[in-house]
Amino acid sequence: MGNLRIECKAFSDLSVDELYEILALRSEVFVVEQNCIFLDLDHKDQKALHFMGFDQKNQLMAYTRLFNKSVYYQGFLSIGRVVVSPKGRGEGYGREIFGKSVEKVQELFGQKLIKIGAQAYLESFYGSFGFESINEDYVEDGIPHKMMVRI
Repeated sequence: MGNLRIECKAFSDLSVDELYEILALRSEVFVVEQNCIFLDLDHKDQKALHFMGFDQKNQLMAYTRLFNKSVYYQGFLSIGRVVVSPKGRGEGYGREIFGKSVEKVQELFGQKLIKIGAQAYLESFYGSFGFESINEDYVEDGIPHKMMVRI
């Protein structure tokens, strides 16, 4: 289970192929699979660190993007666009990539509070990493979300 090869790169360090694979995976899951018409390209990729998890065949299986304090949410670090390839579901990749994302964002930017906008059905998943809902529920692109902070 798990055992992803992790790479973390700034936007300007991504190869064209890596960027294409990231955007293809995000589109496959967030737009097509979740039947959600939204603009994934939000001009925040340039400010993010891209956290990529590859399997033994060098396929992108999991991904997040990491943000320094106040880049995404004022006063907080953040992790977003948490996604696992449908081809890699059930392998523990989501737990692996997110756990390592929490470690990495604090390693890079300090032991500060992390705030995320989580799809509501994943509240217990994020809760298992110490995140708690802060009563700022919202709907984004037709999907219920919860604002969560890691205390």
